[in-house]
Amino acid sequence: MIQKFIELGEGYTDIYELVELGRRMPERIQNALAFYSEKSGQSAASLALIMKPTSEQKFQPIYICREGIPNPHEKPNQRFELFKNMVEGAGHHVIEYTVKPSNVFPENELYYNYLIGILRTNKRLSPLS
Repeated sequence: MIQKFIELGEGYTDIYELVELGRRMPERIQNALAFYSEKSGQSAASLALIMKPTSEQKFQPIYICREGIPNPHEKPNQRFELFKNMVEGAGHHVIEYTVKPSNVFPENELYYNYLIGILRTNKRLSPLS
């Protein structure tokens, strides 16, 4: 099975698309995630949804808005609350991790491989079969 991050964007407005995906497919949500890091001296949060694999079990998307909002523990914000409310409405809770920022990796793909390693280690993603 292929497990792949699908980046919706880095900006504030992309969060609304992520929330809408979760609202329209609550039964597909496997896990909801918040990755916290410090990027260029600013605290940032990446929000993500791990969706259940497709019916053929060949693809599992992980939708992410990368480092697009402030860390809500340091600066509360409505975008995080909107995400959290959608997740709780779907019967889940937000799982939080503190991670390295994406700008320490020479390519975004390496950053996503790093996150996949964290998720597999914490049994949030199945190992490759």
